[in-house]
Amino acid sequence: MDDLGHQVWDADNHYYEAEDAFTRHLDPRDGPRCVQWATINGRKYHVLGGRVSRAVANATFDPVSKPGCLASYFRGNPDKINPLDVIRDAEPIRPEYRDPAARVRVLDEHGLEGCFLFPTLGMIYEEPLRHDPVAVCKTFRAFNRWLAEDWTFDYQGRILTAPYLTLADADWAVEELEWAIDNGARMIIMRAGAPTTVFGQRSPFDPMFDPFWSRLNEAGLALIVHAGDSGVTHDGYAPDTSSFSFSGASFGPTIKSFDIERAVHDYLLSLLLSNHLIRYPNLRVASVENGAEFLPDLFRKARSQAKKMPGWFKEDPVETFRRHVWINPFWEDDLASVVEWVGADRVIFGSDWPHIEGLPRPLDYVPETKALTPQERRKVLYDNAKALATPQPA
Repeated sequence: MDDLGHQVWDADNHYYEAEDAFTRHLDPRDGPRCVQWATINGRKYHVLGGRVSRAVANATFDPVSKPGCLASYFRGNPDKINPLDVIRDAEPIRPEYRDPAARVRVLDEHGLEGCFLFPTLGMIYEEPLRHDPVAVCKTFRAFNRWLAEDWTFDYQGRILTAPYLTLADADWAVEELEWAIDNGARMIIMRAGAPTTVFGQRSPFDPMFDPFWSRLNEAGLALIVHAGDSGVTHDGYAPDTSSFSFSGASFGPTIKSFDIERAVHDYLLSLLLSNHLIRYPNLRVASVENGAEFLPDLFRKARSQAKKMPGWFKEDPVETFRRHVWINPFWEDDLASVVEWVGADRVIFGSDWPHIEGLPRPLDYVPETKALTPQERRKVLYDNAKALATPQPA
């Protein structure tokens, strides 16, 4: 930070959930339709809605893979590593993954003023339960109570967490948003996916959810749309699972590697096409850990629709996007291009620490900012995230 001349705020850190994160505040009678633990061949697995989940190899996170162990692989794999080998080189879980005081000490070691702290398992558990919207809501109400208890929503002004909201039930979403506001949340988090309700699957921007969006617009909390299991369908080209993007018994790429970009592309394009940001002009949306390479295609499609349907948009939809949407690129994305696409005011730095695909240390990202001016660099590394974390009531 001394070399930079300013503080740094990491807009994408993660915790590893406590073993009772989903069950501590869950009525045990709801366990069979929500979340339970099972031991199979000596290993503990979560059971979601009565089905064993193998979305992660070890849902206890003890041991767990080392932070950023796949950084070289995502850089283009110049060392020709086998990613499965480095993933299996696990270590005992560290205190900072579950304890806020320990995490603050690590922020100091990493040279960070603070971070946004997001779920790990929490981002992938709505989809397996989507067949039961009531179970989805019960599960995440319990999860959010655990989060508030173990981490709080604002720890010493340095760790900001986000309660997970779902639109599986519109009334529930409004109630949970009110609870989040009352308990000091400065942002909320959702997956980039269309929720499944008792009426079937619906766009997040369907009028049935207007009371939720109206309240969020009024409150001025930022909406974090984070990578997760968004239910992307592979149409037979790959299994429709949320497991790691390698195929079968042999190592190799599949289209699952692009699920994250596909999901957020469709979410954000639908946001534009529905004129949602015109109807709710105080919304601030941040796409986190979804990359940025989808942006030129999204902009092209939005402008194409504007030409084909004159009068549908009140202005250039890309300008609407740039006013309301912040982008956290993958750390390996071309940062200069992202700044050119959306502007330096709308790019936020996130290291994804301590996940395997993130950076070993957050400030390893600083060399990626060399193409920016000092003013642009400060916005990306600090100012934009701090502004986004400040609620702006209508």
